[in-house]
Amino acid sequence: MITVTLADGSQRSYEQALSVGDVAADIGPGLANAALAARVNEDMVDLSYVIDKDVDLTIITGKSEDGLEVIRHSCAHLMAQAVQRLFPDVEVTIGPVIDNGFYYDFASPEPFHEDDLAKITAEMKKIVKEKLPVERFELSRDEAIEFFEEKGEKYKAEIIRDIPQDEVLSLYRQGEFTDLCRGPHVPNTGRIKVFKLMSIAGAYWRGDSNNEMLQRVYGTAWTDKKDLKDYLHFLEEAEKRDHRKLGKKMDLFHFQEEAPGMVFWHDRGWSIYQSIQQYMRVKLNARDYKEINTPSVVEYTLWEKSGHADKFGDDMFSVESENRQFAVKPMNCPCHVQVYNQGLKSYRDLPIRLAEFGSCHRNEPSGALHGLMRVRGFVQDDAHIFCEESQISAEVSEFIDFLHEVYADFGFTDIIYRISTRPEKRVGSDEVWDKSEKALADALDDKGIEWEELPGEGAFYGPKIEFSLKDCLNRVWQCGTIQVDFSMPNRLEATYIDEHGDRVTPVMLHRAILGSFERFIGILLEHHAGNMPLWLAPTQAAVLNITGQQAEYAEKVGQTLKNHGFRSIYDLRNEKIGYKIRQHTLNKTNYLVIVGNKEMEEGTITVRSHDGEDLGSMTVDALIELMNQQIKDKK
Repeated sequence: MITVTLADGSQRSYEQALSVGDVAADIGPGLANAALAARVNEDMVDLSYVIDKDVDLTIITGKSEDGLEVIRHSCAHLMAQAVQRLFPDVEVTIGPVIDNGFYYDFASPEPFHEDDLAKITAEMKKIVKEKLPVERFELSRDEAIEFFEEKGEKYKAEIIRDIPQDEVLSLYRQGEFTDLCRGPHVPNTGRIKVFKLMSIAGAYWRGDSNNEMLQRVYGTAWTDKKDLKDYLHFLEEAEKRDHRKLGKKMDLFHFQEEAPGMVFWHDRGWSIYQSIQQYMRVKLNARDYKEINTPSVVEYTLWEKSGHADKFGDDMFSVESENRQFAVKPMNCPCHVQVYNQGLKSYRDLPIRLAEFGSCHRNEPSGALHGLMRVRGFVQDDAHIFCEESQISAEVSEFIDFLHEVYADFGFTDIIYRISTRPEKRVGSDEVWDKSEKALADALDDKGIEWEELPGEGAFYGPKIEFSLKDCLNRVWQCGTIQVDFSMPNRLEATYIDEHGDRVTPVMLHRAILGSFERFIGILLEHHAGNMPLWLAPTQAAVLNITGQQAEYAEKVGQTLKNHGFRSIYDLRNEKIGYKIRQHTLNKTNYLVIVGNKEMEEGTITVRSHDGEDLGSMTVDALIELMNQQIKDKK
């Protein structure tokens, strides 16, 4: 007798072996029609998988994340089959699932064009209508190499040669098309109905620029048309909010080839940067952090001693001077320990909180660079807390409050919390790890915060909490972190005198709230679509005259706003007022202050907000009061 335990805890018994699909049919025709694959114990399998012993079984439908992955993986095969039907000389290489879709790389004698996407889509729809069974079979490594070489698929054969000799490989066949794959897949091609091919790009074979250039086709697949429609709408919104486009349109920053991955900040973008830095400086001071500044170039021996040379050596920029090797710092931690080490410390001095807007550089691959989101030169809102073990919990709790306060002021209240626990390779005793992990968990639990555990994802030197925020499009950005470190203070000989007069090593907490200024500004721009809150806006008000007669009055109004600390300009150009309004609206100016003869005679102004709301006539003092309140409220 075989017992199958279902996801809801119920059980079914069978006298003989049967397939997963048979179990789904036994449960009911509705599930049989919706089933795509299954999890047997923890392994994902096809519906054809035969159950011959007691198992835990979860039937996978398209409504789950697992189901979407199966659909998208199967859709990649569907696309590859369509491509080879239309272009028989094309070889398939790899076709993985990615976030919200899939891609497949093809070796093609001729490059694909955008109009080929429509042809491939039409052929995919034909294959869907054919409802071809998708069948799994196995070959040995050598048999698989021979199979693909006979088909002229040299790329597949090359992939297989890297697989261990004794491994049995699974392949999937649908009609005339066969591909190497772990699976699982949908039972037949008719189960793939909602998809769209998105774009064509170039990609080097195995990501190596020394290899052949391949043709990459991206696609997306969903369980119903509404989900696809929602996703396409999301992409449109994301495109509108792309910080790189906004940066150019709003004249905030630029990049150029002479300094790849390095930001050229323009005055308007630097204004946002400075507003954030000044805000953070006030917050740090209120919470008893000591702001420091450390060198950008440090002898390589320090990075060897700290352990960064072993782990990050390839990502570090280095330079030689007077027969000494130096590195441009990729992070601030070792330098902060050097500041801590100056002078004898007592337990009465702890905790010591050292903060720095630290300029760091990492030699990121050029292909990974992405506007402000991934750069080579960046500044972190970095700080390190040196404390006793008994102080970890209180410091973590205080930091969480700090982080919540900052995120709320920037408009983020939806936060995801994850604790990364001890990895297999680590330093420190299990007892110390137990204490540290418990301190992090207790800090979140005491605040009633739900969190997720990431087993084994902690750093080798200690566990950490990761704080990820959601933007207005529900995209998740990991920004803040607090990490417990037992290793670096010891490696760099940091000590303090405890209450017994003994010299002991402090615990070091690495913490950041924004992460890098550059990336956080990119997130802010996309979250607000460039319409920055007044306290962050590069131009808070623009005074516009209707004719030259009001030029002197407009200049006076603009200067008054400047004298009250607002970032204001006055636009006295000989242009129509409608043109000026449009231009400053596109430039995301928060308030448009319009003055004509009537306003000049009455000593008033007419005000419009950046979203087009007419606030009517008011005095300059009334606008100043309105703006001051808005800045105070961080709106």
